[in-house]
Amino acid sequence: MQGGAGTVNKHINADIYSHPAGNLSFEGRQQFMVGNGLFRKDWVSSPSSTQASDGLGPLFNARSCQACHVKDGRGTVPGFEQLGQRDAVALLARLSRPEHVNGFRESVEQKEWLPDPVYGNQLQPFAVAGIAAEGQLSITYREIPVALNGGETVILMEPVYQVRNLGYGPLHPDTVISPRLAPPMLGLGLLEAIHEGDILAWANADKPDGIKGKPNWALTASGERVLGRFSWKAGQADVHHQAATAFSNDMGLSTSIHPEHHGDCTEVQEACRRAPHGAQDHLGEHEVPERLAEFVTFYSQNLALPQRRDVDDPRVLAGKRLFYDSQCIACHVPKYVTSRNARSPEHRFQLIWPYTDLLLHDMGPGLADGQVEGEAGGSEWRTPPLWGIGLTKTVNPDATWLHDGRARSLLEAILWHGGEAQAARDRVVAMTPQERENLLRFLESL
Repeated sequence: MQGGAGTVNKHINADIYSHPAGNLSFEGRQQFMVGNGLFRKDWVSSPSSTQASDGLGPLFNARSCQACHVKDGRGTVPGFEQLGQRDAVALLARLSRPEHVNGFRESVEQKEWLPDPVYGNQLQPFAVAGIAAEGQLSITYREIPVALNGGETVILMEPVYQVRNLGYGPLHPDTVISPRLAPPMLGLGLLEAIHEGDILAWANADKPDGIKGKPNWALTASGERVLGRFSWKAGQADVHHQAATAFSNDMGLSTSIHPEHHGDCTEVQEACRRAPHGAQDHLGEHEVPERLAEFVTFYSQNLALPQRRDVDDPRVLAGKRLFYDSQCIACHVPKYVTSRNARSPEHRFQLIWPYTDLLLHDMGPGLADGQVEGEAGGSEWRTPPLWGIGLTKTVNPDATWLHDGRARSLLEAILWHGGEAQAARDRVVAMTPQERENLLRFLESL
């Protein structure tokens, strides 16, 4: 019961990530279904014949939330030969300049990194009619062979990123590109419901292998400084803020948190800033009225965790012991009990098994993106939850792993671990083939 009382035992198919939490009330399920409709719907540019769905762009990455979070799971990365070439809809290119540029230093009060002066926080590959798109992310791969104990060799694919067809001139010479793949949506409300003190305790805990998790900090919509829990570098405070940021950066839609109708258009992009917006006076001052944003937030908070499978299989149990003995749990902390004071009654006092500490860890140069985000350095990433990971390919057969989707298998994802996770990764390399198979069986049971 990975998600406590909200865990569901449903037929395993491509919709397994999309069920409402099992302990939602009738009224909660109604809210969930409305949110689901908004999460899936395509937005259109303004002006249009519909007044409830216009305001897209002018620059954007996708027309809907579902376009990136495929069936509420991971997005799809273009470029791998077996996947074919397709637009990088779900792979966003964050743009920022290093902290030393012009004496800039990231702080939680500023809430965002130093963007590219022309292209802003994020590269937008699409635009509405009459506006030039910003450019497209191009990916090539370099093969890196890794020899494992037992004679097996795994080929890792190291991505090399470039931006082509730039619509507004060159990027700033100091701008760093950081691709970020849309993550799965499971259990977000439960992660919100973990008491902050329970997470910070792991930052101060004595851990093996020199592992030292550290928190990132963020601001809520009301301006309160709280522990960051969401996004790849834990730069978002809560699900509502995360959703509003996606509306703004990914679709160019204004909300109460990000009221700019033009989204990520910079002052240099004059035509973009002058384009019509979709705010309707009778619906409110934002393109996504607060009530609609709340429905999307509620939906995102209450997607159910699937019940684990094969929990009594001897190979799964052997793999679980290897996972623990290899000290993977130093970062992928198995379980918590959520706060009795959580905002939603469905999330209160639940025993959950997310396998994350929600803290930042140095993952070494192999995974470094060079971007500073709050307290997160260029090689630091938040530990991603592992719950539900075994059904990733069931939901999206083209899904891949890690922050930029470079890992085509769970084993590849493990082999990319460096920095604080280097010792645990090396233990996996040293395992016998049967032990590694058991370890992967355990992960696939989650």
